[in-house]
Amino acid sequence: MPKKKSKTMCTIIGRKQEIAEFNRRLNSNRAEFIAVYGRRRVGKTFLINEVFRDNMVFRHTGLSPYDKKKRQNLKAQLQNFYFSLINHGMEDINPPKTWLEAFFLLEQFLTRIDNGSRQVIFIDELPWMDTPRSGFLSALEAFWNGWANARHNLCLIVCGSASSWIIDNLINNKGGLYGRLTLSMKLYPFTLGECEEFFVSRGIKMSRYNIVQAYMILGGIPYYLDYFNPSMSLAQNIDALFFNTRAKLNGEFERLFNSIFDNAGKCMEIVRTLGKRHAGFSRGEIAEMTSTEPNGEFTKILKALEESGFITPYIPYGGSKREVQYKLSDCFSWFWLHFKENRIIKNQDYWQNHLNESEISSWRGIAFEEVCLLHIRQIKSALQILGVSSQESSLIIKDNEKKGMQIDLLIDRADDVVNVCEIKFCKSAFSVSSDYAQKLTGRISALEETNRSKTFHLTYIGVNPLAKNEYSDVFQSSVTAEELFRQ
Repeated sequence: MPKKKSKTMCTIIGRKQEIAEFNRRLNSNRAEFIAVYGRRRVGKTFLINEVFRDNMVFRHTGLSPYDKKKRQNLKAQLQNFYFSLINHGMEDINPPKTWLEAFFLLEQFLTRIDNGSRQVIFIDELPWMDTPRSGFLSALEAFWNGWANARHNLCLIVCGSASSWIIDNLINNKGGLYGRLTLSMKLYPFTLGECEEFFVSRGIKMSRYNIVQAYMILGGIPYYLDYFNPSMSLAQNIDALFFNTRAKLNGEFERLFNSIFDNAGKCMEIVRTLGKRHAGFSRGEIAEMTSTEPNGEFTKILKALEESGFITPYIPYGGSKREVQYKLSDCFSWFWLHFKENRIIKNQDYWQNHLNESEISSWRGIAFEEVCLLHIRQIKSALQILGVSSQESSLIIKDNEKKGMQIDLLIDRADDVVNVCEIKFCKSAFSVSSDYAQKLTGRISALEETNRSKTFHLTYIGVNPLAKNEYSDVFQSSVTAEELFRQ
């Protein structure tokens, strides 16, 4: 078989550790079984295609379940696999009737083209192929255990957006695929710094103030960012994505969930419920608000949403493990629920014409808090505590007699210091007033009464710096967008 000509790799933003690990596996001289998972649209397929393209001898993608709002049946999935075999050069074969037969045909194809060089097989959206009662997982097990793992030049890469399927059936498999993966990798959305690098690579000029806002809406998902038009402003791009007659992301919310989850309706209901309050709700509250039995199946749904990057569990400051809360942590979903869901907007320039309204200002404050929570590593680095173990949480105290207290981020450190973070999204430098300084001082005093063994430091986190005045020293430390953009 003639040697393939090397193709130029596209520019890949970030992903340096992932690429290094992929290359190590590519050159390992042993059979490799790699599983990659992560939120849909995060760039899994692109990364795998670019890194392995020169060695890829077979590529297949499962049929999407969204077309008919249910999984494609076994016959359709097998027919699709058959077409992939033909497209890659397999001849004189009949369509397989079972997955055992389909993988046997793949073995025959790989044996026929084997010239001793590395053979990379990429099966994308693997969970979509596991239709009910299809025997898919058993056939995959037989393929790997009975044939593939003995071929030292073979590298099998599987990928899927249904993270819970990958974790349950491959990473935590209790049967024949137990311990068979040689590498499992979760791919995360871009950081702010990577988003900036992405925009520069696309010739898009944008201030960091606007990049933060883009992140607040799209959450560092490369697929969404790639829609940006360099000749348009941020507001114009958001209108083109969400509010124009032919908005590019129309229907994306339901499409996103239907393509990942079997029980997409219940998953969306839970996400919609969590979108009602930034601090989220307890497991019991979610079950009650969605009229769901808090049983094992409900636990699986919450876990699936967590593993796919839509929700985040956390323990409120001072609480126990039994008091876990769940919050919506997907920026795109949060934006969609507040500005697209159940709204009829006929104004094609909606975002451009409403930028200064109180509703959007209120959303900005909450959305920026979420961006900060997604950049804890950068915040800790700026505070020079990256090497200190910590737990991040929030605190809400409701008191009818007093004013109560709400703190959106506390960094509880192993060195007995707690950073009490005030997060502000302001277009200019934030100025501390006398009343606000007094409020913050009272808040620290209240926290000190709850835990005498801890030292509480006020920390300012904002897009822009603190304005220096007689009250700004109430903060022991500060973090600005400049630090948030650091890799």
